[in-house]
Amino acid sequence: MAAPFSLLFDGVKKHQVTLPGQEEPWDIRNLLIWIKKNLLKERPELFLQGDSVRPGILVLINDADWELLGELDYQLQDQASVLFISTLHGG
Repeated sequence: MAAPFSLLFDGVKKHQVTLPGQEEPWDIRNLLIWIKKNLLKERPELFLQGDSVRPGILVLINDADWELLGELDYQLQDQASVLFISTLHGG
């Protein structure tokens, strides 16, 4: 049975973060690396696969499906909302 999604993030369901400044604009690829280093507390393999999210995790950026926005290459804007929803359920 898969661990509840929020347990991967120490039971916290919502994070409001300020990303550190960097030369290149932040994109989803860099955000996922930052999340792995700073927010993901256990079992990263349940959230990430390679440099992306695992199949079965829906990603919404400002309420739009990331597949329509360029997925990993989408450049984040100030005040962006990124939502990860697990469509997988344990038995």
